[in-house]
Amino acid sequence: MPESSNTVFDGKGFKAEDHVRDLVQECVGGPELLQRKAKIQTFSDQTSSALKKHVYENYMKFIDTAKEISHLESEMYQLSHILIEQRNLLGTLRDSNVVDDPRNVPMDGDSKAEKDSEMKSLESRGNDSTIALIRESLMGYSGVLDNKTFVHEGGLIELDSNDYRPICRTYFFLFSDSLIMAKVKHDKKLEFLGEYESKKLAVINIRDLDGVRNAINIITPDGSRIFQCISPSAKAEWIEKFEVSMKGHQRHRKGPAPLPPMAVRQKSIVDTVSLSSDATLSPTLEHPSAPLIFAPDWLSSAPEEIQALIAQRHFEDTLALLQKCEEYLARDSSFHGAQDMKEKIKSLKASLVSVLLLELSASQSRSLQAALRSARRPLKLLAEMRKSREACGALLGVCTTAIRTAQRQARRNNLGVAEIFFCDLAQVVAEFVGAFGTQAACTASLVVWCHQELQYFASQLIKHYLGKGTDLEAVANCVELVRVPCAKLTEIGLDVGYHMEGLLRPTLEGLLQESKDRLIGATQRMEDNWQPFNLRTKQALRTTMKEFEVFGINLKPLVTGDTFINLTQSTVNFCRQFFITTLSCATLAKYETLKFDAEVLVKELFIAQFHLKADPAAAIDLNFVSRNKQFLVEKILPAAIELFESTSGRNCELLPELKVLAAKTGAAPKPKPRSIYQTDVL
Repeated sequence: MPESSNTVFDGKGFKAEDHVRDLVQECVGGPELLQRKAKIQTFSDQTSSALKKHVYENYMKFIDTAKEISHLESEMYQLSHILIEQRNLLGTLRDSNVVDDPRNVPMDGDSKAEKDSEMKSLESRGNDSTIALIRESLMGYSGVLDNKTFVHEGGLIELDSNDYRPICRTYFFLFSDSLIMAKVKHDKKLEFLGEYESKKLAVINIRDLDGVRNAINIITPDGSRIFQCISPSAKAEWIEKFEVSMKGHQRHRKGPAPLPPMAVRQKSIVDTVSLSSDATLSPTLEHPSAPLIFAPDWLSSAPEEIQALIAQRHFEDTLALLQKCEEYLARDSSFHGAQDMKEKIKSLKASLVSVLLLELSASQSRSLQAALRSARRPLKLLAEMRKSREACGALLGVCTTAIRTAQRQARRNNLGVAEIFFCDLAQVVAEFVGAFGTQAACTASLVVWCHQELQYFASQLIKHYLGKGTDLEAVANCVELVRVPCAKLTEIGLDVGYHMEGLLRPTLEGLLQESKDRLIGATQRMEDNWQPFNLRTKQALRTTMKEFEVFGINLKPLVTGDTFINLTQSTVNFCRQFFITTLSCATLAKYETLKFDAEVLVKELFIAQFHLKADPAAAIDLNFVSRNKQFLVEKILPAAIELFESTSGRNCELLPELKVLAAKTGAAPKPKPRSIYQTDVL
């Protein structure tokens, strides 16, 4: 291409067809055309990458702008709310004179009783006028407000429960037995949304986060909704008033005459009632008794805080707050409502335990390593709460599922199931000991769990790998693959080898007996022509000699001619199979329980081969038959005994008895001279 960059593509008159035609005309041969194609592909990739980068940057800027708009919208809602409240406050101060209020006029002792009766009458009339104003200000409300006691009012902003985005402005009217929700319309009028009984409400304090502040969660029969207050003090006052309304103390007497709706009451005009000041709402106020002692503010709000922490999965903070409450209650429980507070803390602690146990059991489909890592946090917390027994049960259940899932996957992929199983078992034990230490109850649970898992593993091993008819060599290899990782568990203090052998012993004994019957039957059915074995090629002869050299047998003196061995073919084949069988039996005989059955198999197999007889009607060289039997007793038997003892690590007791068969072979016969052309093949 004449241009070194892709500026040619930016022109207004660029046409792809003409540009490609020019490129093809300039190229000479296929290699140059491929080079131009590679350059165009490079420009295409660069353009695509740049486009993706710009799209991503614009998308991120769009997200940041949306967040800023959302925050600005929330602030505008709050600012508008504040301005409306201030305007209503100024209107209220203009229309009413606090000095003219008879409640603010000092009274002397002579007229106190008369003033009290007048005050009660004024309060009653004030509550009725307030209810009348509320009824007039609500659009679409058809309920009954008579005989209700007004408690509190104010504006809040409803937030979306997912992203805390402002939805609409609302206004609440709280009575002693109900709550009325209204929506603030654009023309500042109130539209009725719903009315709920106080006893069916639940108010949860939401911690201040980056996305939302001064919010409360009100749970109604219609669902859960989140509202934002104008300030922290307004939030605390709403929680306080909701507590008073839900307790129902206001129904015993009418409270002081409230200000008209849409008015913000300042602390200098109307006093706020404390969250725990039940005494001021009691009908026994006229006969005051000894002052009550209430819990600290942090302890009173602790149950709501604990519920919020559990919902937000801050389990460490939840446990710290629970322990702080328990320590305070153990040190001082003389305040009013201490017993109820103890019951709440106890219930919340049980709730935390159930949540942690559910968290511990939530990893059923994960791998074992992931399950153990995710279990560390709830295990630590449950151990601190003295719930180790429940925790260890849940943990072992998760481990059972993970281990058995890993075993199924290993069998499908033809992997080493034994190594994977014992490795997983070691990981579980190490994690278990690290989490629970030496607690006796937990250790007993671990021992019982290991016993159950070993039983299940042995049953699956027998089902899939040690079934009836399995070759003895495959059985020995499978058992050895189980014993090696099983023995390594003793390094961490877990000795399960004896138990594992006990679970496999009946099956292995049956397989040894089945293999003995099959091998001896095959040996007895073997027919031999009692002629020297011709391997036909020099390479086959050398291979056979190397096979026997591995077991310490030298066949060179028995070689005659180029490819002949002065033994029968059945004898050579038997020796191969006999050494393989001896090695397999020796592997199984590493444990004392299988040693006798393994030796019996080797012994009877050797006797069956030794007692093979030649056909009397056939012309057979008896000296040649004697040489084969002598080779079995003098060469094969000692090598088999040595192989058995070196592999199993135990002394043979039955095989040395076969040496008496040497007397039955007679003198060693001499081979007949053969007039065959010989060459040095070794």
